[in-house]
Amino acid sequence: MLTNIHDPPSKGNFWDEHGNAIKPAIVADYNRHMGYVDKANRMANSYMAGRRTWKWTKKLFFHLLDMTILNSYILPSTCGGKEISHRDFRLTLVREMLARAGHEPRPSRTVGRPALASANITRLDTLHNKHWPGRNPTKRRCRVCSERGVTRTVRSECVKCDVMLCVDRACFADYHTKDTL
Repeated sequence: MLTNIHDPPSKGNFWDEHGNAIKPAIVADYNRHMGYVDKANRMANSYMAGRRTWKWTKKLFFHLLDMTILNSYILPSTCGGKEISHRDFRLTLVREMLARAGHEPRPSRTVGRPALASANITRLDTLHNKHWPGRNPTKRRCRVCSERGVTRTVRSECVKCDVMLCVDRACFADYHTKDTL
């Protein structure tokens, strides 16, 4: 241990007159004043949010997140707040954050093969429905091209119908105006 507060022991004497080891003053002062330092490290490591990663920035972010959560747990308990376990505090924190974020479930997509084009008549009502092409992050097959026997993957879709359609080949217009594809 290195310190500039304590003087080194005289002549390297680490034993008393009975042959017992003498604890250096630096160790005694550390044990007396460490307080929440070791307890905070122990509590922060019990419920870590950090994950194994190669990026040091992510490690630093998760460490700072753990310290922030721990400090927000310690602060009310030192001010005479309601006693709650660290685990319950973290669970309550997550629930409150999700409630404030207004987590809305995504609409579920239908599973399986799509219905025949002639059975889907609602797509032809272009007067009141707002059919606009949008961009989808995933590539899927164009519905009209598939009906015609052509394999073509696209990223554009009808926002209202949630159907992948080619915009540059007039598939979008054909899908919304023609009865049979």
